[in-house]
Amino acid sequence: MALLLDLTPLRVSPSFRRLWWGLGISNIGTQLTAVAVGLQVYAITRSTLAVGVLGIFALVPLVLLGLYGGALVDAYDRRRIALLASGALFVISVALVVQAWLHVNSVGLLYALVALQSAGFAVNNPARTAIIPRLIEPRLLPAANVLQTTGWSVSLTLGPLLGAALVAAADFAAAYAVDVVLFTAALWALWRLPALPPIPSGDGTERKRGFASVLEGLRYLATRPNVRMTFVVDLIAMIFAMPRVLFPAVGVVFIGGGATTTGWLSAAFAAGSFVAGVFSGGLVRIHHQARVIVGAITFFGLAVTGFGLVLLWVGATSPSQVALGALIAAAAFLMVAGGSDAVSAVFRQTILQTATPDDMRGRLQGVFIVVVAGGPRLGDLVLGTEADWWGEATAAIVGGLSCVALLWLACLLVPRFLRYDARNPTP
Repeated sequence: MALLLDLTPLRVSPSFRRLWWGLGISNIGTQLTAVAVGLQVYAITRSTLAVGVLGIFALVPLVLLGLYGGALVDAYDRRRIALLASGALFVISVALVVQAWLHVNSVGLLYALVALQSAGFAVNNPARTAIIPRLIEPRLLPAANVLQTTGWSVSLTLGPLLGAALVAAADFAAAYAVDVVLFTAALWALWRLPALPPIPSGDGTERKRGFASVLEGLRYLATRPNVRMTFVVDLIAMIFAMPRVLFPAVGVVFIGGGATTTGWLSAAFAAGSFVAGVFSGGLVRIHHQARVIVGAITFFGLAVTGFGLVLLWVGATSPSQVALGALIAAAAFLMVAGGSDAVSAVFRQTILQTATPDDMRGRLQGVFIVVVAGGPRLGDLVLGTEADWWGEATAAIVGGLSCVALLWLACLLVPRFLRYDARNPTP
């Protein structure tokens, strides 16, 4: 059916198929660990702000290394860079297991490990993403990106549920250990890839390296308003309205159920993303992709506002049992938010890949990772601080409405973005 997920990239490219499966399995562990770390910090401190500070320790390495990581991807074999960075991430995952097993209970150590993990991610993710256009022909990139987003959505659904269940039934060490096992799937998929050295420039000029390469990428981005706007609108959504930092407190103070409820809320967000991916067949043929992005982020902000209204309705009563009606209502709004975020992500990635030459993709993917991964981390701090000031319900309401208002202000300032046409991908 035309409305269903397009599986053509998986059929025509064995390398892409292996990478998709390997990263999909590994990402379940990544999301499992993200939930477990937040729960461990909250268990130690009982502070939403302390959970939000995790975002700063993840953001700084992303900003410092994300751009340089993209430059490495453009200068060297992408498979090799991805393997080295993945090996470092594997070691950090093992360190998380050890600290939990020894019951260190140090928030400072958790912050440090998250910072190191973020540094590895800043190099690893641009390499993985810049590999895909080398495995798939351009006409299949929207479908490939939907598959990537859908696989990520499955990870976002299963990972938090598995992480919360393991923490509740066993301990933090068990959760982190499962991540270590699942991570081997990514290592296998990357190992099976062919060599992917840089493509020589057509004019014979020597490729810049190091900091000069980073500056060259930033200068290029400064002249590409449509590509730049894909970063701006995502930052608006993630900084002002990403609600995940609120979930641990919501499970304790508003809805009840503790870690289990945190897992269900995270999974609801991801389930919406998965549903959007499954029924994305018609979306991959849309030409006015920027309009879809703006519409999706508008729905995202309104859905987060609705989530906040549910919390306001329930009140901070610290229930001893799960308030089932409130959980269902909150999960429904989060599903809408997750689906909207997935649609936005697919087309932002597609615009970046199709409107950027191959010799710039690594560096702009570095910027993309700084925005996509760093934006939510900064949002953790923003909403965590607002939650400490005003409470979690008000933080979600203010965040969602701020997202919508700032999004449309940005579109008024750069009106050409809404005119973007994939048939003529002007950057």
